[in-house]
Amino acid sequence: MQMFSSSRKVEPAAPMSAPPPPAPAPAAKPNPIPNGATETSRTGGTLSSGVSIKGTVKFQKELLIDCEVDGKIDSNGRLTVGKQARIKGDITTRSVIVDGTVNGNITAAERCELRAGCSVNGDIEAPRLVVDEAASFIGSAKIATQKPAATPSA
Repeated sequence: MQMFSSSRKVEPAAPMSAPPPPAPAPAAKPNPIPNGATETSRTGGTLSSGVSIKGTVKFQKELLIDCEVDGKIDSNGRLTVGKQARIKGDITTRSVIVDGTVNGNITAAERCELRAGCSVNGDIEAPRLVVDEAASFIGSAKIATQKPAATPSA
């Protein structure tokens, strides 16, 4: 008696091919941000909680500070002050988003946004200022738009 069926084809062993690459995960939706803006992916550096800096912080493109800074922050880039951040000093940058605490003046060349839960004790100067309803701001605000070049009178 035969145990195997003779109608079964025997195929030569083929080398194992690499498993197909995993399907890409669906892109996560960006978190909705108040005022209709969307969160962009961060390409810059991060100073996380637990870090303490005394002195001047300078950076080029983008920085998230979520720590203690006792000193000046100076940049032509975009700064995000995280929820855990405690800044004691002046900030000069192109744009800034504040989620934490700032005790000092903020000068932004383009935009300053104070988000719900933040606390700013100091003056702000920026051409565009966005303040959420639950933000705490003690100081003065100067919304300084650049003046057009003067035209010579005839």
